[in-house]
Amino acid sequence: MDQNEHLKPQIQTMEIDLLLEAIFRRYGYDFRSYARASIDRRVRNFLSSSGCDSVSEMIPKVIHDRAFFSRLARNFSIAVTEMFRDPMVYRAVREKVVPMLKTWPHVKIWHAGCATGEEVHSLAIVLKEEGLYDRSTIYATDFNDDALDRAREGIYETAKFQDATRNYQQAGGKRSFSEYYHAMYNAAAMDSSLRTRVVFSTHNLASDSVFGEMHLVFCRNVLIYFNRDLQNRALNLFTESLIHGGFLCLGTKESLRFTDVKDTFDVVDKKSRIYKKRRPSNE
Repeated sequence: MDQNEHLKPQIQTMEIDLLLEAIFRRYGYDFRSYARASIDRRVRNFLSSSGCDSVSEMIPKVIHDRAFFSRLARNFSIAVTEMFRDPMVYRAVREKVVPMLKTWPHVKIWHAGCATGEEVHSLAIVLKEEGLYDRSTIYATDFNDDALDRAREGIYETAKFQDATRNYQQAGGKRSFSEYYHAMYNAAAMDSSLRTRVVFSTHNLASDSVFGEMHLVFCRNVLIYFNRDLQNRALNLFTESLIHGGFLCLGTKESLRFTDVKDTFDVVDKKSRIYKKRRPSNE
């Protein structure tokens, strides 16, 4: 085997290291602690359509061309989502979390890593049906501006709405799901009333700070793409953002076990990965 061929994987790993460092220093987006196998795969996939022959060639383009960087960043964003994803989670929120949220005069919710907004709209529907929406504020954040724009628009392919309707019903929906959207050709627009209490904002869990005084933090299927250090960073952000007695909802493949904050929360629903921040023992 040619020596250069033997070194290719090592060289590409070095190139990706330099690419991630360039992104961080130029734009402040820190992907260095994302799960490495996922990042490597996404960089290689992007390389094939980038017009570059190597990862090294991408580095100056990333530094000098923001549009090129934006295209690359979209490949790093995890936008696999759907309406009422894992219906049991929304049923658990409806039955076990909302009754406690109702004890506060106003409720603040941070939906971190909201992607294109399907789950933000799902949560808004639950809050509406439980009579809590009008005294709630949802802060929906993601680092991907393009995904946030789609979330703000609330327009999705109608092909997805058959599954969405079934998920809604399994989540304990109280009305006809069709009341919440307006179909038009091959797309459907979610009712704009579902966004009147939502503030969409750019936020990077790898580098930005806390959202204070939250009653519920909703961050599902994001931490699985982070390495252990970044998982702990994000979980510490959530913990600091939550009031005592506030709730944390993670993805069904995520857990607080073996994390820095495992002793700060009680389990509300093990299967749905819903936790409650413990109050100080002197309260």
